[in-house]
Amino acid sequence: MKAAHGCVFKYGDNVDTDVIIPARYLNSSDPKELATHCMEDIDKDFVNNVKAGDIMVANKNFGCGSSREHAALVPLYLGVKSVITKSFARIHVANLVNAGILPFTFVNEEDYDKIDQMDELSLPNIKDAIENNKPVVLKNITKGEEYQLDSSHLSSRQRAMLICGGLLDYTREINK
Repeated sequence: MKAAHGCVFKYGDNVDTDVIIPARYLNSSDPKELATHCMEDIDKDFVNNVKAGDIMVANKNFGCGSSREHAALVPLYLGVKSVITKSFARIHVANLVNAGILPFTFVNEEDYDKIDQMDELSLPNIKDAIENNKPVVLKNITKGEEYQLDSSHLSSRQRAMLICGGLLDYTREINK
């Protein structure tokens, strides 16, 4: 696991799984095809601007709606490293962890308002923080600020899965 570092793609409340990857495209199983539609209903430029290591930030109830795994796999395919919110839909956290995307919530919800679209963010020492259940610090490189993130909702198994890169890599590791 490398330190996450990238730009912010910021969204509001109730970003549901049908916004992350609209169901009307799920007749394809091709990740490249599916990725062309990620977030298109609220951010048409997302797929053209997202890069490996980028971070999605949202307000409340991120990942609500259906429990489709595509809503975690497609952002992963596009390079999203972490999703940081005020709150998640519970099943979506499990899907993010399975995919290897770091899911965090803000310790101080007001910090959401301090982050702007395309700020450069970093999660330094993330492996140590996840592995040893230490506080997670989000650095806003653009503004020279730091925010505390909460990972207490992650079980020890989920932490191990994230260290390995997701459920598949974790399963390979424990079955060696």
